Amino acid sequence: MSGTAPWAFLEEYRGKFFTGTWPTLPEMFRITVSRYGERPCFTIYEPYRISLTYNESLTLIEAVARWLYARGIRRGDKVAVTGKNSPEWTVAYLGILFAGATVVPIDHQLKIEETDILLKTCGATILFVDEEKYIRYIENPGGLKEIISLKKGAGAYIYDLDGPPSEMDKAAEEDLAAILFTSGTMGSPKGVMLTHQNLVADCYLAQGAPLKLYCTDIFYALLPLHHAYTMLAVFIETISVGAELVFGKRMVTKAILKDLKEAKITMLLGVPMLFNKVMAGIIRGLKEKGFLVYGIISFLMIISGLIKKIFRVNPGKKIFHAVLEKASLTSVRICICGGGPLAPSVFRKYNQLGIDFVQGYGLTETSPIINLNPIEHYKETSVGIIIPQVDMKILNPDERGIGEIILKGPMVMKGYYEKPDDTAAVFTPDGYLKTGDLGYLDNENYLYLTGRAKNVIVTEGGKNVYPEEIENEFQLFDEIEQILVRGFVLDKKMKTEGIEALVYPNMEVLKDESGKALPKEQVKTRIDKIISEVNTRLLSYQKIEKSVILDEPMEMTTTKKIKRDKV
Repeated sequence: MSGTAPWAFLEEYRGKFFTGTWPTLPEMFRITVSRYGERPCFTIYEPYRISLTYNESLTLIEAVARWLYARGIRRGDKVAVTGKNSPEWTVAYLGILFAGATVVPIDHQLKIEETDILLKTCGATILFVDEEKYIRYIENPGGLKEIISLKKGAGAYIYDLDGPPSEMDKAAEEDLAAILFTSGTMGSPKGVMLTHQNLVADCYLAQGAPLKLYCTDIFYALLPLHHAYTMLAVFIETISVGAELVFGKRMVTKAILKDLKEAKITMLLGVPMLFNKVMAGIIRGLKEKGFLVYGIISFLMIISGLIKKIFRVNPGKKIFHAVLEKASLTSVRICICGGGPLAPSVFRKYNQLGIDFVQGYGLTETSPIINLNPIEHYKETSVGIIIPQVDMKILNPDERGIGEIILKGPMVMKGYYEKPDDTAAVFTPDGYLKTGDLGYLDNENYLYLTGRAKNVIVTEGGKNVYPEEIENEFQLFDEIEQILVRGFVLDKKMKTEGIEALVYPNMEVLKDESGKALPKEQVKTRIDKIISEVNTRLLSYQKIEKSVILDEPMEMTTTKKIKRDKV
């Protein structure tokens, strides 16, 4: 480990707090408490500020661990947690790990039947749950022995737990820390097994991208914490540096802007849908000022972006302070986008406005971060450089250098829980994880994504078309709420496809002068006009040939990605 690496400070604690290559998550938390014990750790605003320091959080976490041990939980046992983002959720998560057990975070938006399947699959006997499902599990616990509420007043409350002092068998670095079930898991759930080493190594190595984090940073937990992206990039990154974690309650723009302003958030992590909506709102506000003002600001944004990119100084924050103030973004130091591809045009606009914007790439199976765009040398069309200690290759590249992305590294999962055949199928004979994603690397080891292998459209001319590349072109059109590009069969015998777009329009925007929703024919005309405009920017074999206007939105995952297999 280099002396300048963000994790170099761990050497001071080796032998005192940990002995492995990396500390476990409990060891990492104890190190942070020893450094920043009196700093704020977990904070909520409902409606006023309530905050736990690192010392106070540790006291609650250790009490939960003692209680679990007194209930018979031992090293390697599975304990589940499901609920909305809250300090209680993170205390449950860490308390389970402090007891030496494995945490199973479950999406709180799943139906009861789906949650039951996951509980049965992992063999959990204790469940930490929010108030919405607490009564159901008290009345019908199934195989559960204990049900604890994450909300005060709903029943046995997590902060009231404790047990006698005990010598617990602590988890080791190679032990299983978490089992994360991928979205849409009815029938045969697939649980990704992540060790303490996977999560801790990924946490620190991501900071070597470089991604500079400070104890004074304030992170915003808006996306669900059960998801690998938020769990690692928000929750675990926060506690690795002694920063503060503020919990967002609703994915509603007005509530988000209020939280950003009140909490003075410095680290805003989100998915493309969030950043698209915020940027679309900014652009709409600028256009309302008139053509001349919008033209001048657009010109200044281009100049600001060029200065930032060429000279590596950032004039945008001062020039556009009023614009950022209105969008509640003045305190934000870094925005990070993950969970799906972001259009380069959106990435560019945030940087032009003076916000350091980072796009990354990863999978649940990789804990998840494997690529990040460095602030000092970002590339708008790339998802970033390979983080330290990752060995990445492109399998069977075509004439453009595009092939399946495969990799090795300390953040790669142990496998799928109790699914040896599925585990074997996702690794190459020489041990590389097959991501299922297509892309290429440039000469500086920046990765460029082109799409999912299973989504590729093969055209009549034999060309491969990547739907995600086309969908990116629509991210700043207010009239479109959702778009999915896919192939339709042109010739069954020749196995060739045409290209179609499924569009769910934004009827909040598509209104006439009196404020009434436009009739469907006019909506179709408007959408087709946008598609024609985008088609002019696409290569001949990428052009959309037909469109379908949907009456209902397409089903999405909790990180706001369309479930393509459900369309």
